[in-house]
Amino acid sequence: MRLRLVPDDTKIDFFRLKFFTFGASVLAMIASVVLFLSVGLNYGIDFKGGTTIRTDSEVAVDIGAYRDALSPLGLGDISITEVTDPTRPDLHVAQIRIQAQDGDQAITNDTITEVKAALNAADSTMTFPSVESVGPKVSGELVWTAVEAVVLSVLAVLFYIWLRFEWQFSVGAVIALVHDVTLTIGVFSLLQIKFDLAIIAALLTIVGYSLNDTVVVFDRVRENLRKFKTTPLKEVLNLSINETLSRTVMTSLTTLIALFALFVLGGDVIRGFVFAMIWGIIVGTYSSVFIASTILLRLDVTRDTSKPTKTSGNQFANIDA
Repeated sequence: MRLRLVPDDTKIDFFRLKFFTFGASVLAMIASVVLFLSVGLNYGIDFKGGTTIRTDSEVAVDIGAYRDALSPLGLGDISITEVTDPTRPDLHVAQIRIQAQDGDQAITNDTITEVKAALNAADSTMTFPSVESVGPKVSGELVWTAVEAVVLSVLAVLFYIWLRFEWQFSVGAVIALVHDVTLTIGVFSLLQIKFDLAIIAALLTIVGYSLNDTVVVFDRVRENLRKFKTTPLKEVLNLSINETLSRTVMTSLTTLIALFALFVLGGDVIRGFVFAMIWGIIVGTYSSVFIASTILLRLDVTRDTSKPTKTSGNQFANIDA
């Protein structure tokens, strides 16, 4: 017995409200850009600069105890991560990152002394083998590197879809990706969730997930264009989206279940990353259905009607991917 979240032979008209859905997306993108320019992002230590302190201990790392010990110092954004030192497997190693204070490149020596004293109160066996600072210049370079990574990934998508399909498909896919990334940045700007390198990783993951969803729909569109050479493009697009809707809903829902579990139980360290993934999957699924397909309908696709119609695909063509 197969579990089907979407009934067979659905005939939903996804373009009946295309002016509303597309217009709402355009307004949301404009609002996201305005929020980014006016409010800005709540950059984490990776982008603002700060000080990294490595700790070694003979007992297991207790991130909660470390955070409780440092909270009274009022140092702002603090990131605590347990790491592994392959050269000393007997030690328990943690990396503590503290944001720059009042625009300084790093925290002062007096503050570092207070941090060490507070941590030693929580763990008397703790030692501090290294203290390093990340200045504003390095942080600025990280910002531009992150932007370049996202832009280059979108350009790579444009080239890939262009080679696999036609240029109309690539334009639709890229606009959908820009839509997803822009709305994600807008939400982070609105909610002022900490934005660090982990969120950049989430953005790149969102690009890949949304692209996969869009390619599945576009692949079915290409098959149906070969089957129905004289059918209006709007009907072909609706048919293709409906045929892949079960797969789209099942994939998104199962992924969201896992992500919601991580969001609730994973703790503060990964919560921002998981939130970005949850939001990205929601808008990515939406854009694959309502944005990429609407752009494709607007640009139209040239079909060769001079050749006889052949059955498209293979013996597995009607199986949901």
